[in-house]
Amino acid sequence: MLDKDMREPLFDYLDETFGKNRVLEEKVIQRSRADVVVVLPGKIAGIEIKSDSDSYTRLVTQIHDYERNYDLCYLAVGKKHRLHAAEHVPPYWGLLLIDEEHVEELRPAAPSPKLDLRRQLKILWKRELWHILDTRGLPKYRDRSADFIIGKLLEKLPLEELRQAETDELFERDYTIFDEKMKASNEVRKTKTGVRVRKKRAPSLTKHVIRRRKRGKA
Repeated sequence: MLDKDMREPLFDYLDETFGKNRVLEEKVIQRSRADVVVVLPGKIAGIEIKSDSDSYTRLVTQIHDYERNYDLCYLAVGKKHRLHAAEHVPPYWGLLLIDEEHVEELRPAAPSPKLDLRRQLKILWKRELWHILDTRGLPKYRDRSADFIIGKLLEKLPLEELRQAETDELFERDYTIFDEKMKASNEVRKTKTGVRVRKKRAPSLTKHVIRRRKRGKA
């Protein structure tokens, strides 16, 4: 199976297995690009897809980046990789086999022992960090960096509360604001000579970059 054919069965499996979830695709993390990021209540999972036409060439780097950013890490493979997939990832990585429309869990995922919560929290936009602070009566530190704010959140909030707040923000994230900003910037503009020039419209971010999925009870 090709990568594009493996995704829909995988998304259906995630709905059936986890209930409430939100999927983000092609998320850049350090030197890698996570194929599928799954937001769950209080935790985040990362899934690397290896189709029958893929090799394990970049997997060492991907493992390093995934397990420092995600609570749970999975390797999802086509049937060509079934026999040897476990040899290429640590024992706490989950293994999923995707064959046509069926997904089989070959091994469950255990919590990543190398998770760096400070690094993971960088998935949040600054406005989301501000919202967490504001709803808890803390200063917003509007003139400080996101790294500084993350440090304050780690200092002030209990771990479980912070983890829940992080995923709550991701469940509510609205990517359409980028489409609106892009649309506004691509509208007719005036030049110094007063001539109006129509700029080429850029593609929709929500259509081509991010896949939004909400399932289960809010």
